[in-house]
This record gives sequence, C-alpha cells and structure tokens, in this order.
Amino acid sequence: MAHAKNHDYHILPPSIWPFLSALGGFIMLFGAVMWMAGITHYMFFAGLLVVLYTMYGWWSDVVHEGEVGDHTPVVAIGLRYGFILFIMSEVMFFAAWFWSFFKHAMYPMGPQSPAVDGVWPPAGIQTFDPWHLPLINTVILLLSGVTLTWAHHALVHDNDRKAVKQGLILTVILGFCFTLLQAYEYTHAAFGLSGNIYGANFFMATGFHGVHVIIGTLFLLVCLIRITKGQMTPDRHVGFEAAAWYWHFVDVVWLFLFASIYVWGSA
Repeated sequence: MAHAKNHDYHILPPSIWPFLSALGGFIMLFGAVMWMAGITHYMFFAGLLVVLYTMYGWWSDVVHEGEVGDHTPVVAIGLRYGFILFIMSEVMFFAAWFWSFFKHAMYPMGPQSPAVDGVWPPAGIQTFDPWHLPLINTVILLLSGVTLTWAHHALVHDNDRKAVKQGLILTVILGFCFTLLQAYEYTHAAFGLSGNIYGANFFMATGFHGVHVIIGTLFLLVCLIRITKGQMTPDRHVGFEAAAWYWHFVDVVWLFLFASIYVWGSA
C-alpha cells in the first residue's frame, strides 16, 4: 500500500524507445544522403527497419498502458494535446509544398526556374484531367470520412461494436482503393519527378499525401484489430480519436490538393 498510486499522472519507467527512434532516424537520414550520392541504399533501409521496429514496440507499450488503466483522464488530455501538436506540425509540412507550388505558379519566371519561361504549367506538360480520377479519389476520401465518423459515433454514443467494425472495415477498404487509384494515376503521368518544377511539386505534394493515406489506413486497421479484440470503450478510446483526427486531416489536405494542384494548377 505504501507504493499505491494516489494521483492521476503516469510515471513512465525507463525506456529504450526514445534512443532507438533517434538512432534509427539518424541512420535513415544518413543512408538517404548516401543513396542520393549513389554510394549505397542499404543504410537507408537499415535505418527504416529500426524506425519501424521502434514504432511497433513503442506503440505496443502505449496500447498496453491504456489497457491496464494508466491512461487516466489527465493522461488522456496530455495524449490528445500531443497529437494535436503533431497534426499542427504536419500542417506546416504540407504548407511548404503548397507554398512552393503557388510561388512557381504565380511567379513562373525566376533565377531558380528559367526553364518555366513565364508559362504555367510549363510548356510540354500535359496535366491530369481533374474531373476524372482525381474527382473519383476525392469522392472516395469524402466517403471514407463519413464511414469513419459513423464508426466513431457508434462507439461513443451507442457502444455498438458491430457498427464500429463495419464502419472501420469500409474506411480501410476506401483508403486502400484510394491508394490503388493514386498508383494507377502515377503510372499514367505524362511528366516525371525530375526535369521540371511542376512535376517535382506535383509528385512531392501528392506523393507525401499518399504516404499519409497509407499510414492512416494502417492506423485504422490497428483500431479495427483492437475493436475486434474487445478493446476500447466509449469512455476510453484515445487511440481511436487520434486515428480519426489523422484521417480527417488527410481528407482536408486532399481537398486543398485537388482544388489547387489539380483544378487551379492545370487551368
């Protein structure tokens, strides 16, 4: 009884995960530089494996903490604030790509882009029809947001676990379909990543968004597995909330990408 916890805070034990995450990130970054220099690509993938292992182990510990009752209301608030700050950092990340795209679109002539020659899109660039595959992908992501909201509502207000699983399954399927259509679109692009500023901006912005869709799909798949195992309750589902916020953020980013790069940028 002398060691009984009489507060709402979670005192973390010593962990190896912060050190491993930093080490893996450094190895991956250094390996990426060596890969781009044409030396070797093995170091990059070695660092990536360390990062993936750290993510699995660290988040497994967080899930375990939530299941044994360490995520008290005060701790849950801290987790939510932390994830909000993470999403804010992601907003700044995508703002950089939008900034680059709008800068070159509105001021195509400059010392860094003489080949654009005052024309946007650059001469010889055949852009995608925004009202074909991009519109279909927009509808898919919007529908996935609806199915995810349905699943979240079913958990919080009704505790209908069957409806939660159905909503999550539909959302994961829609996310997978989006990724397939995005990959199909890339294989039919009339321009590449290198050689022109339009292609560089297009593939970096939409490509990083596609990576976020894949991560979000895996995030929701983990939530589905946890729901199937009987985890998460109407009062305790911080992981579900984080996944839902992340997915809605991905939806909003795509709406801006569709409106700016596909519609306005190809006019």
